[in-house]
Amino acid sequence: MSRVGPVSRRGERRTTLLGRAERVLAVLHDDLWTWRADPLPPSVWLRWFPHGVVCLAAVGVLLGDAAQLGDNGGVDPGFAFVISLAQAGAVVVALWRPVAAWWLSMAGMLVGAFAVRAEMVPGGERFTWPWTAAGLIGHLFVMLLLALRVRTRVSVEALSLTLLATYVVQGLVGATDYLATGQLAVILFAVVVMLGTALRGRREARRELEQQTSLTAEERARRTLLEERSRIARELHDVVAHHMSVISIQAQVAPHLVQNPPDELKDNLAGIRQNALEALTELRRVLGVLRSEHPDALERPEGGDTAPHAPQPTLDRLDALVENTRAAGLTVTTGTSGTRRPLPPGVELSAYRIVQEALSNVLRHAPGASARVHLTYLPIGLRVEVSNTRPQRAPAPSHGAGHGLLGMRERVAMLDGSLTAHPLPDGGYQVAAFLPVDAAGPAAADAPSIRHIPEDDIR
Repeated sequence: MSRVGPVSRRGERRTTLLGRAERVLAVLHDDLWTWRADPLPPSVWLRWFPHGVVCLAAVGVLLGDAAQLGDNGGVDPGFAFVISLAQAGAVVVALWRPVAAWWLSMAGMLVGAFAVRAEMVPGGERFTWPWTAAGLIGHLFVMLLLALRVRTRVSVEALSLTLLATYVVQGLVGATDYLATGQLAVILFAVVVMLGTALRGRREARRELEQQTSLTAEERARRTLLEERSRIARELHDVVAHHMSVISIQAQVAPHLVQNPPDELKDNLAGIRQNALEALTELRRVLGVLRSEHPDALERPEGGDTAPHAPQPTLDRLDALVENTRAAGLTVTTGTSGTRRPLPPGVELSAYRIVQEALSNVLRHAPGASARVHLTYLPIGLRVEVSNTRPQRAPAPSHGAGHGLLGMRERVAMLDGSLTAHPLPDGGYQVAAFLPVDAAGPAAADAPSIRHIPEDDIR
């Protein structure tokens, strides 16, 4: 038993080592035995300038390596040109297929090293070996481009195999009467790989930061949109709840206005009142849920002008809104065209909120400018125009969401209207909205259909 145990453990250890070796070889095969393309993108500022530098370096490697191998190394000129062409071509190929270029460059360097070694004689001219100066420069370019494009693990694997090849050729195989370049090559290859890996990590970190910034901006816009829709829903529920209360009271009072009302009339009016009360109860329940999402709404008035349970504003309160804006330091002029008449509550509420948000935008984004509010009463609807002149100074940095037009677009879309917001030729800005009256009846106020509007021109 004492002999079987050590033998079994030794066998298990050998099996484990073989398994690890197979896994390492499999990883190396997947990482380095590939022809996949991984092109180097053009520079942001200089566009294709880095590619031109690499191609120019490849030409220098071709000419320099051919001269060194042929004139100094004693290699046949034709064969020397083929070797130098392989090393120079590897530099260019590394722009698109870095792993394949690394294999080509390694093959050219090894073939050149053994070709020069075959021409060496004792006491002859000493030659830089195993790597020529031009071949070393070419392989540095290849290693740099490889580290810029592939994962760190692949770069380390390629560097390790390069250092291993250098050790084998110079340390184990060896030659006679040469100037050793292996030690210098090891240092330069390691530095280049470290530099390329650092640059690649910096580029990836910057790309991830840009993606995160984009996602944050999209999420902020989405949150602003949802908050504005929730606010619109709360306001419309207040309007609908008011009308349902009126219907209930009228249905309760109506039988007393008729002498000897028939029982059918009483039953119908009682049914109308009961349905109105049930609808009112449901509306209040939903309204409570919507308001519970903003528990601080009870402590501070929403929008700064009304308490959370106060009646929703209409155009009758537009003068008070303009006076408050003037008190904040903005010069505002108002105008009206057409015959003024009562409009559906949804239209008046949306028009008031559009003017309110537009004037707030002028205060935030156009300091020193003057604003003009104009309402045009048309037979088919209401046109609201808010414009401002060129700002007198640069606006202060805004810490808000910066999506004031989202709420306007949602309100206009709810009423099937239209909205335009654009700069004026004189440097000012104009917001113009058309709110149709025929699309703002009780049915539309009770069950609004909010469709998506492109979120462009966000101010």
